[in-house]
Amino acid sequence: MTNQQVKITDVILRDAHQSLIATRLRTEDMLPGCAMLDDIGYWSLECWGGATFDACLRFLKEDPWERLGKLKAALPKTRLQMLVRGQNLLGYRHYSDDVVRAFIHKAAENGMDVFRIFDALNDVRNLRTAIEATKESGKHAQGTICYTTSPVHDVHSFVTLGKALANLGCDSIAIKDMAGLLMPYAASELVKALKDAVDLPLHLHSHATSGLAEMCQMKAIEAGCQHIDTALSSWSGGTSHPPTESLVIALKGSPYDTGLDLDKLQSANHYFAEIRKKYRRFESEFTGIDTQVHVFQVPGGMISNLANQLKERNALDRIGEVYKEIPEVRKDLGYPPLVTPTSQIVGTQAVLNVLTGKRYETITNEVKRYLQGGYGKAPAPVSAALQKKAIGDEDVMDCRPADLLKPELDKLRQEIGELAHNDEDVLSYAMFPEVGKLFLEQRAAGNLVPEPLVIESRADDAIKKAPTEFNVALHGESYHVKVTGAGPKNQMLRHFYFMVDGVPEEIVVETLDEIVLEGGTQGAVKGTISSKRRKPTSPGDVVVSMPCNVLEVLVKVGQSVSAGQAVMITEAMKMETEITAPIAGVVKAVHVVKGEPANPDEVLVEIGV
Repeated sequence: MTNQQVKITDVILRDAHQSLIATRLRTEDMLPGCAMLDDIGYWSLECWGGATFDACLRFLKEDPWERLGKLKAALPKTRLQMLVRGQNLLGYRHYSDDVVRAFIHKAAENGMDVFRIFDALNDVRNLRTAIEATKESGKHAQGTICYTTSPVHDVHSFVTLGKALANLGCDSIAIKDMAGLLMPYAASELVKALKDAVDLPLHLHSHATSGLAEMCQMKAIEAGCQHIDTALSSWSGGTSHPPTESLVIALKGSPYDTGLDLDKLQSANHYFAEIRKKYRRFESEFTGIDTQVHVFQVPGGMISNLANQLKERNALDRIGEVYKEIPEVRKDLGYPPLVTPTSQIVGTQAVLNVLTGKRYETITNEVKRYLQGGYGKAPAPVSAALQKKAIGDEDVMDCRPADLLKPELDKLRQEIGELAHNDEDVLSYAMFPEVGKLFLEQRAAGNLVPEPLVIESRADDAIKKAPTEFNVALHGESYHVKVTGAGPKNQMLRHFYFMVDGVPEEIVVETLDEIVLEGGTQGAVKGTISSKRRKPTSPGDVVVSMPCNVLEVLVKVGQSVSAGQAVMITEAMKMETEITAPIAGVVKAVHVVKGEPANPDEVLVEIGV
């Protein structure tokens, strides 16, 4: 083979199933195929990080650290690769440096070989600690360029970032085209410019969303990119990646020949094609080509979230307005690339702007934090008017956000206490405090039960079965609900699984006699809190502008509040929003508790003068 040989990273064990079945592939279904994957000769297998850690704890009831160890044992000849969100690691907030270093060191110790490290804003300051920790562990640090298009993103800016990544000691550089925005000739130009400026191997990661990824791969290869991300064909296409076998065939006999055995690839693909059938209930509806990403810069996964939010409000007909609003919000925020968590930040704010009928009448906490510099430096200046409206005269941080964070690992150890058996458990809790703690509690109680893959049925036809699919009217909204399963009975906490308007949902039901409500007693609701909600009729009625869940109720009956004071915190699309008092006065009633859903046009808090 010549030194032009292309090397493949297959994403079958991470990004492929994250893109197509909401990250639900179980370790037990990965392991039987690992011997075949290990025998193929991939440069690496992406198998950890991204959303897999969250999904393991939340839905699969697996210890993600145990998954990593099992995969390492099953893939002794192949590098293991993970995706790391820089200072965010695998969560949605910035962690202190001691947590970042501990996580990287433990991941390396448990078998991780290649760390692909990115920051949603391409703020290199947020990459430094993770890169340093990777190098300290003796592992491969892959610095990442999040590709996007805007008036301030061009070849020069990406080359500047590439040089900065090289100066930090990265072993390679990845072009991460998470939204499928890259175009073939742009790919060629960018690869050539990076190769001229940086003496590091280049990797291309491009999603198939817009139908251009295969062409981008070929042009990048011809320009000198020798590392390409693909997915076995049974898990390719749509919002996933181009097929591995097709690229291997396309390059066969050329100077770029991968040298991979097509028969071995076909065998592995056959296994994973059969496995995919088990996960039908999680299949994404967005499996084809969607060119809207090039019109509105909306990634495929973001489209499905937006559609579901609007369905809940009976406003799906307004999705065109939201598509048009997204580039405007992105412009106001200084053109951030749309990748976790910035895609959620921009998308949720765009929905709010459209549904409220007035731009930025409601501003999410994440947008406020972003405008304060809490996520790092925006690629371009943000809207001064929006910044003033969102945070007033508060100072904007100009330092690396993590510089303001105190070491927190010891505090986390104390918080989780004996539930944690080791540092890995502490780090699971650090990534996702509520989900991680629940997982550790269930493990301690012997109640780790994964969500079901299929609907449970009974063979006795004489037993009348409850309906499993129906339409529901709730608070004036209509939903199509399909019951897909339930956790074991006779537990204090029982999990129920549904498809609501095509979206997988999980509900945890707590037995009534265990519920304690503020202002009431066990098993009963008394006094100040009522589940009955009316439509708003008075100036002091507090409502929300879109369907959401209540994270915190900040006021009590009898409490005096001022106009604009936060009375509760809600969450929608993983974004938090402070709901404020419309007038000054005294809280007369509270009609919601923490953890409850809330819909528009329902009075949640009553304020009287």
